[in-house]
Amino acid sequence: MAVIKATLNNLGKQNPSEDSAFQAFFSRLAHGGYPLLIATAAALIWANLAPDGYHHTWHSNLTIGFGEFAVSKSLAHWVDEALMTLFFFTVGLEIKREILVGQLSSVKQALLPIMAAFGGMVLPASIYVALNAGSQGAAGWGIPMATDIAFSLAILSLLGSRIPMGIKIFLTAVAIADDIGAVIVIALFYTSQISWSYLGAGALVLLLLGVVNLLWIRHVLVYSVLGVALWLCILASGIHATVAGVLVAFFVPAKGKYNIDVFIEKVRSHLEPMMLEGEPTQDAILLNKTHLNAVQAIDMACKEVETPLQRIEHALESWISIGVLPLFALANAGLNFGGLNFGNALAHPVTVGIALGLVLGKPAGISLFALLSVRFLKTPLMPGIVWRQIIGVGFLAGIGFTMSLFINGLSFSDPQLLENAKLGIILASVIAATVGSFLLLIGPSAVKSPYANR
Repeated sequence: MAVIKATLNNLGKQNPSEDSAFQAFFSRLAHGGYPLLIATAAALIWANLAPDGYHHTWHSNLTIGFGEFAVSKSLAHWVDEALMTLFFFTVGLEIKREILVGQLSSVKQALLPIMAAFGGMVLPASIYVALNAGSQGAAGWGIPMATDIAFSLAILSLLGSRIPMGIKIFLTAVAIADDIGAVIVIALFYTSQISWSYLGAGALVLLLLGVVNLLWIRHVLVYSVLGVALWLCILASGIHATVAGVLVAFFVPAKGKYNIDVFIEKVRSHLEPMMLEGEPTQDAILLNKTHLNAVQAIDMACKEVETPLQRIEHALESWISIGVLPLFALANAGLNFGGLNFGNALAHPVTVGIALGLVLGKPAGISLFALLSVRFLKTPLMPGIVWRQIIGVGFLAGIGFTMSLFINGLSFSDPQLLENAKLGIILASVIAATVGSFLLLIGPSAVKSPYANR
């Protein structure tokens, strides 16, 4: 009973800090990088021990159909266009949450990471274009623009408590802004010929999503059915189907059935009868129906106050971390080193462009545009952050892996270009992770930003 009394007395007084909520989010993303790392190692081992088996498995056709309607694609394409839509859906949910209540919720908060992310996309793409303009590899300019948020945060989490929370928040915000840019690039530049009729049908589905949102419909099933319909329309329109995941996410309600004050009153009303009945025994829940009803009512109140956005994101995050992303890495990261002429591959403009874009372009672009933002737009750095750490974050952002491999698959059909690009992505990600970790661990910088506290 003492626990119930304490809970009742303190209910409504809890004020979890934004840092605590962010730490939980950071931990989820960071731990999601470990299964991805294991799957990457497995893909490389498989592709080198049994290259024919690896290729045959992921290029085998899988047909899904109902009656006369059937879609036939390779297993790798189903992973890239269907399962990865769920990943982009969760990306969209997180982007929406950050815009509403997170690091992108105000112009002052958002400007620095958005500027840094913009520089971290433009400069790598420029380096790649300078080396590949007019060649077969020109289409891969989007590959070095991307940041793998799960991998980069996993590396950051391994560095331990020496890394200030401000750095973790900054990297997360940059990566999320980077994701927004990647989705726009994929939608606008990595599409086949557009079917306007299917695109129009998709627009009608989006309109329906807007209507059910305005009507305060909170049933996840409704959004799931409309989401599948939108995915089919986008898939048939020629725009890459994963864009549908982000679009649907923006229509998922971000408010619960009632606010926290109503929730507190409901919980109080159900706890008080339990307190008035005296000291409960261990088996009270089995012996006393009042207790059972109260517990069930509190459980329902918890579900009602939780937003559909939070509920869906929580339900999907484990599946994305331990299922979708590792499966994507297994299907796309297999690089057969025995089939590569390393001299030619390392000197190829595609490999060099990606490697330089991620290893040099990312940190240079992020650091330069962050400096310009602080100097001319007067956006503040978080207290205690120094410029060496910003540069270190820039290198970690050069871990492009998942998104880079994804755009690689959209850029090239030539197997040799695909393999060269994979080599560039893997080498660059390893180098970027190593250099970024070193810069963040070598100790506090002697020179702090003169704008850090402005």
